[in-house]
Amino acid sequence: MAPSIRSIATFAQQLIQLPFTSNTPASTSYPQTNAPSCPVDSPLSCHNSTVAPDSCCFIYPGGQLLQTQFWDTNPTVGPDDSWTLHGLWPDLCDGSYPTYCHAAPVHHDITKLISASSPELLADMEKYWLPNAGTLEHFWQHEWNKHGTCINTLSPTCYPSYIYGEEVVDFFSRTVSIFKSLDTYKALAAKDIVPSTTKTYTSAEIIEALKEVNGREVVIGCWGNRLNQAWYSFNVKGSLQSGEFVATDPVGKGLRCPERGIRYLPKN
Repeated sequence: MAPSIRSIATFAQQLIQLPFTSNTPASTSYPQTNAPSCPVDSPLSCHNSTVAPDSCCFIYPGGQLLQTQFWDTNPTVGPDDSWTLHGLWPDLCDGSYPTYCHAAPVHHDITKLISASSPELLADMEKYWLPNAGTLEHFWQHEWNKHGTCINTLSPTCYPSYIYGEEVVDFFSRTVSIFKSLDTYKALAAKDIVPSTTKTYTSAEIIEALKEVNGREVVIGCWGNRLNQAWYSFNVKGSLQSGEFVATDPVGKGLRCPERGIRYLPKN
């Protein structure tokens, strides 16, 4: 009989260590991946000019990963003092992006897989990884099937003893851990950029404040003049599961905000 995905929960007391610093260190005890570790000299995605020797240790072709966050006020979504997680999107190195790929299998049982493996991870997803419409399961399925399936290191062939659905657990646990290390709300508040019904801010002020999170430019997005998105860009040295996420400047911004008069509305 194939082992249950619950078996990987035995790693739940081990911490996922993110290799970059930020305002909010991750303090999770999500399951550790069963995928093999990659060599320390693995090439950095989007920076390799030759064929990588091990495709399970080199993210390609979607080598620029965007960790996207939302600030929704109509309707209000998530805690009043936190942005919410939208996804982890593998962009190509030129700023274009693939969707609905075949590098990893499609899944329609995200909640079941996460619940069986890590109730703590599921609780964090229910708190921070939220849609502004529709159900949690539908939203998580969308994020996995549209974006997660395009990350080649999540292929079942990259696991020596593949357990059904473990690539899903790895994708969601790593994404939430990264999100928890990128505290957009706190970084803005540190520069006196706080939700308000009367104050307005410039895009330069907001972008400069968010550089404090990981040392690189962050793409911001607005709905009209209302701030509602922040995108953090990374290349990866190794696999998504256990590789080093290296902050990088964005390629192909794709969002817009006015230069001034930006409103950052409170959620209440």
